[in-house]
Amino acid sequence: MPACITGIGVVSAAGFNRADTLDSFAEGRRHFGKVTRFESPLDVPVFEVHGPLPAAPAGSESRTLQLALHAVSEALSEAGLGAGLTGRRVGVCFGTTVASQLNDMDFYTAYRQTGTASLVPVERFLKGNLAEAVARAIGAQGPRITVVNACSSSADAVGVALAWLRCGLCDCVVAGGADELNRIPLCGFHSLSVMSREPCAPFDRDRQGLNLGEGAGVLVLETEDAARRRGAVPALDVLGYGAACDAHHLTAPRPDGTGLEQAIRLSLAQAGLEPAAIDFVNAHGTATRDNDRTEGSVLARVFGPSVRVLSTKGYTGHTLGAAGALEAAFTALGLRAGWVPASAGFVNQDPEIPLEALRTHTVVRGRYALSTSLAFGGNNAALVLGRRV
Repeated sequence: MPACITGIGVVSAAGFNRADTLDSFAEGRRHFGKVTRFESPLDVPVFEVHGPLPAAPAGSESRTLQLALHAVSEALSEAGLGAGLTGRRVGVCFGTTVASQLNDMDFYTAYRQTGTASLVPVERFLKGNLAEAVARAIGAQGPRITVVNACSSSADAVGVALAWLRCGLCDCVVAGGADELNRIPLCGFHSLSVMSREPCAPFDRDRQGLNLGEGAGVLVLETEDAARRRGAVPALDVLGYGAACDAHHLTAPRPDGTGLEQAIRLSLAQAGLEPAAIDFVNAHGTATRDNDRTEGSVLARVFGPSVRVLSTKGYTGHTLGAAGALEAAFTALGLRAGWVPASAGFVNQDPEIPLEALRTHTVVRGRYALSTSLAFGGNNAALVLGRRV
């Protein structure tokens, strides 16, 4: 049973909403620069969100939650649910990394310097549980879970939402992910020597590494019956989800990509599709040496070397826990619009990767697409999305 997509909300450096994002994609605009959210000696480009965000609920003071609520508002409005969710069995499932553990720097700093610290940052941290906070803000009364699974977090959140709908736990799920730029991952990825001093170039022969970004992506998912009962006419679906962990290394993907391949094949099997049915793949595509080599090889093995592949991280940077849902939303938008952008930064094919990323704005006429996510710890997730005829 598919999950109907009745609303999509996005915010990232690519755009403050769906329309802005598609404009950036169509024109190949990339909005990057030095970090301004906090002081940092690192001279590397990042992809920040600029613009007015909704105020976080009192006591939380979380930028990640602000990003999430901005995307939630757009998604609920498109779904026709912006006026409230009273009387509906609505779940909330969100993925994140920064909002789960990295936004209480005041507490750590004070404790390290003085041996004691106010508990206000801890209380703020607890009130910032992303799924709980979103559920409170929109009045959702159903189940809620915050998924923290590194960079596959929000792809897994969409997968959990799909399972909830299929087992009848709720009629509607607000599913997505959000993460803000933060000095801990910025310093952490720099210490791993995987950050680029130039705008990232996923799958390109001369890629130097990733750039970090921030943002949120949200899908309003409903059962067919629930959507029809309120007169919604969905055009898109989430059809399948697959997850597999190869547990090869703390930060590096397994070179042969068996975990990723298993996740992809599981998602296709759940969707009832053969690989040939997939029109394009919105890949994880971080622009690191290891990720792109492994992911590109797996995609060529599963779909053939002529598969149409892009990475939207050239427009958003790597948004960590938000990446899976944000990129699933971009995939849905591409299916609905009938086109996908060039894979920003891709110029020269890497001889170690048996496929080429898209170089130009590309028309897509097929009905199905795949979005992939790879994460630290060997976590792999894949989502199959479809467009109705």
